[in-house]
Amino acid sequence: MNVRPFSDDDLGAIYAIQLKCPQAAQWRTEDYIRLAHDPLGTVLVAEVDDANLPQVTGFAAFHRVIDEAELRNMAVDPSHQRKGIARALLAAGILDLQANGVSRIFLEVRASNQPATTFYASMGFRLLHTRRDYYRDPAEDALVMACDISPSSESPSRPRSSEEQR
Repeated sequence: MNVRPFSDDDLGAIYAIQLKCPQAAQWRTEDYIRLAHDPLGTVLVAEVDDANLPQVTGFAAFHRVIDEAELRNMAVDPSHQRKGIARALLAAGILDLQANGVSRIFLEVRASNQPATTFYASMGFRLLHTRRDYYRDPAEDALVMACDISPSSESPSRPRSSEEQR
């Protein structure tokens, strides 16, 4: 697997992945282009070799504001989930954001998306608060989570053991 910056040629692949993942934010194609070309935006793609041809299997989109960032969208093709792709995308995004002076990342996730909230918690994100009726189609609360990625903080790319959590 390889995680790399988005190129305009990846647009069709990430849009197709988004359509297969109803829990992902359903963006227009131009939203990805705009964010990828924004100096404060970062869009990463993960690709795997499939019969020696690289295939985009996931993406993550971040936006920076001063020393904070937001994970705006992320999805992995359902046929490639549970293989460490989301973890690799988020870890690569964190490294990029740290290199750009970011010390904290925020995200919003549907309250019902238990696999995602469990994953984010394993990466060091903690629940800050709930936004009531934030999502539409269907209406649902959003959980706002944050992760400290400052150099002095614990590495968010590995889960804490139960010993460390005490």
